[in-house]
Amino acid sequence: MSRFAILLALLCLSAGTAAHESRPGYLELTQTGPAEYAVSWKVPRRGDLILPLTAVFPDSCRDAVAPVQGVTPGGLILRRSLDCAPDGLQGQQITISGLSGSITDVLVRTTLADGLSQTLVLKPDSPTFVVAAAQSGWQVFGAYLVLGIEHILFGVDHLLFVLGLLLLVRGLSLLVKTITAFTLAHSVTLGAAALGFVNVPQAPVEAVIALSILFLATELLKQRRGETGLAEKQPWLVAMSFGLLHGFGFAGALAEIGLPDSAIPMALFSFNIGVEVGQLLFVFAALVIIAVLQKWSIRWPRWVEQVPAYGIGSLAAFWLVQRVAAF
Repeated sequence: MSRFAILLALLCLSAGTAAHESRPGYLELTQTGPAEYAVSWKVPRRGDLILPLTAVFPDSCRDAVAPVQGVTPGGLILRRSLDCAPDGLQGQQITISGLSGSITDVLVRTTLADGLSQTLVLKPDSPTFVVAAAQSGWQVFGAYLVLGIEHILFGVDHLLFVLGLLLLVRGLSLLVKTITAFTLAHSVTLGAAALGFVNVPQAPVEAVIALSILFLATELLKQRRGETGLAEKQPWLVAMSFGLLHGFGFAGALAEIGLPDSAIPMALFSFNIGVEVGQLLFVFAALVIIAVLQKWSIRWPRWVEQVPAYGIGSLAAFWLVQRVAAF
């Protein structure tokens, strides 16, 4: 029953939150002339709350035309056309005001007229960057690696699915097989969707992801009652099937961030590696807690056996209703 403590800790950490609340902001700069730039600035939102973040440009920059503002499910988008005569933005400093007081990040991508691009992640402790003339592939790799790790670690729904697998599967070898199947499956659909080979509406995908977690909760409940369900008989098959759906969910998050045109394969690869690193960190932490708590002689009441299943199922049911209502 030490596994119950893991679930309890996760539920406490995620109480009062919805999955994927820590989506990053996104600033894209594209040079359209000697000193002219097209700007797309997306500010994340949480429900009806727009985070108080502002992109601050050098004093030499002026709006060539009136900015255009729009609202999407993921945030507020501001499109601008800047004239930064006479020297342009190369070597100039840009700051995200308000970032230092937040818990989110901002992905920045700049593309110059000669095709050179720059991709980086701004964090609360480093809200400023300098527009560079070029960027190495390793910098792109590092930026998207961090985004992948953060996405999975803050994606409570994906982690609850992995937690359900950990609670359900018996034996280390079968657990490795199950987690591997989940990883391979969501890697395939993440790549296919991100590269445009498959296009699936995001809202139904998010709803079915919640349904997959609810399914695992019912399988856990069956196991605690002494019944044998499909997930216990063939957990790797269930993990692979639902992993395909979770991959579309990862692809939706990556679509909101965007991929650099000059380094799409590198960015996609590093984001996927980041997702796997974050997932392995979670699995490792859970297994360590299980190993430590199993050494303690705690006698739990029999009804506690069913708490993990009901806890996971309740959150999944809430997300399912919430996401279907948002169609």
